[in-house]
Amino acid sequence: MPPEATVQSDQNIEVPRLENLTLSQRAHAFLREEILSNRLPPGTELQELALSHQLGVSRGPIREALGRLAAEGLVTVRPRRGAVVHSLSSGEFLEAYQVREALEVLAVRLAVPRLGAEELARLQTVTDSMASRAATGHVTEFFEANSLFHETFVELSGNEKLQEIYRRLIAQMRRYWRRSLVLRGDLGRSVSEHRAILRAAREGDAERAAMLMAEHIRVPQARLQSMTADALLEAEASFDGKVNE
Repeated sequence: MPPEATVQSDQNIEVPRLENLTLSQRAHAFLREEILSNRLPPGTELQELALSHQLGVSRGPIREALGRLAAEGLVTVRPRRGAVVHSLSSGEFLEAYQVREALEVLAVRLAVPRLGAEELARLQTVTDSMASRAATGHVTEFFEANSLFHETFVELSGNEKLQEIYRRLIAQMRRYWRRSLVLRGDLGRSVSEHRAILRAAREGDAERAAMLMAEHIRVPQARLQSMTADALLEAEASFDGKVNE
């Protein structure tokens, strides 16, 4: 049976009392953060009445907040059954990677001609951080540095619409960072691929950098397509065991 949202039960989480102004926006921001931080994991049921009591607001703002979360792909609203935190299937995760590839290839093509010494230094710092984390086996920190590398290219593209679409997509994918690292495999190879992308960008070769970015993002796609759902779950469980050792 899917878990129900219990945002008020964790003693380490302070549930804010929402003020009468912009209630739905505040409820949306709070629930979004709970979902993205995985404190409300995929499959968690979100009952309007329970959330209304927990957050101290009426059901109207909660309903509006859930509607916005559904539009962002974070929640599935089921008629007469309430909402549930959306869970990406393997097929949906693959589709998300395919869209991510298209967005990041475009971002690289737009960003490379705009890169100056300061921007290249930022990317170099992130790449070095990634390499350091990979060498010491700090996988969580590696993932953060890896994400920052990709987000930096999107930011430096200068295309606000691209950035908006990318942020929404990554919000859906980020909760599955363990799955992404399982599919990625060898962290050393990942670092080498990032260095090659940065080298092409430093040389001003936007097309080569974009091609290398596409090849890089296709690695987890290929592995995902080759694995059964059960094999993926088993690999994720094994990964969690190593991380928690």
